[in-house]
Amino acid sequence: MFPYQLQVVALPVKSNFRGLKFREVAVFEGPAGWSEFSPFIEYQNKEAAAWLKAAIESATLATPTGIRDVIPINATIPNVPVTEVAGLLKDFGGCNTVKIKVNDYKNDRAIAAEVIRVIPSAKIRIDANGAWNLEEAVINIRNYEDEFVSHLDYVEQPCIDIANLKLLRKKIKTKIAVDESIRKHLNGDLTKLKEVADIAIIKWAPSGGITAALNLIEKIKLPVVVSSALDSSIGISNGLALASAIPNLYGPCGLGTVALLKADVTSAPLVASNGVLKNQKITPDRISELKAGKDRQTWWQDRANAIYDGGLI
Repeated sequence: MFPYQLQVVALPVKSNFRGLKFREVAVFEGPAGWSEFSPFIEYQNKEAAAWLKAAIESATLATPTGIRDVIPINATIPNVPVTEVAGLLKDFGGCNTVKIKVNDYKNDRAIAAEVIRVIPSAKIRIDANGAWNLEEAVINIRNYEDEFVSHLDYVEQPCIDIANLKLLRKKIKTKIAVDESIRKHLNGDLTKLKEVADIAIIKWAPSGGITAALNLIEKIKLPVVVSSALDSSIGISNGLALASAIPNLYGPCGLGTVALLKADVTSAPLVASNGVLKNQKITPDRISELKAGKDRQTWWQDRANAIYDGGLI
């Protein structure tokens, strides 16, 4: 039986992020403070186990001593109508690096153009979440290079297949970052990622916690951007603690996604100001007003119990 009583909140989402209207997050308090267990609903227990391991570590162990207190942050723009872009960018206070969730260049170029209209000096990161095959990736990225070359920072996970990424790297000028490829190869030879990528995207919870993430980073030996998975401020605080401890941090981190929520577990949410966030712990004070229904409380507690009792962590 999982030794903590979860409190599940339903956080309303501003825009279309993974098709969600509400982000369900289970939080609990341990001896080291508040923690968060929030794998997406569709994740099976085996995949969600890393998230529970991370949550337990956060609730029971002190975070490592950091080498920086302030973390630069990028804005994250989901695949939204162009008319929503300017408003969303305002919510990411002072962020001049912008990650855009993309799929098809013909549709998504308008979002990139709008970002540059609003922030003329913007650096753009495009994230395809592995949706393209090799041919699509070459065509789409070269189109971005032709039109936005001075603004492009990197392309994140253009293809899911490692062999395709290796071929793609020879055909484009833009840096390649990997996210899903890391999680798909956690039991493989991670040093080979250097052959296909320039940057590693690391997330606190899917990595299994801060300790596991730091060990992973040491094995990969690539510059790192710490990102989030639409966490509450509690989860973001763990991402910030991780980012604060990484020697080879690469530029702004994707830890500003609380800006995509209409409400958070705290009345002082971790939203970027002047393009940065301060590494800090969070104590929630809005759980009661955002609490999910009794059936969802039971569902999440049962999920944690099944993972904990099943020996998956």
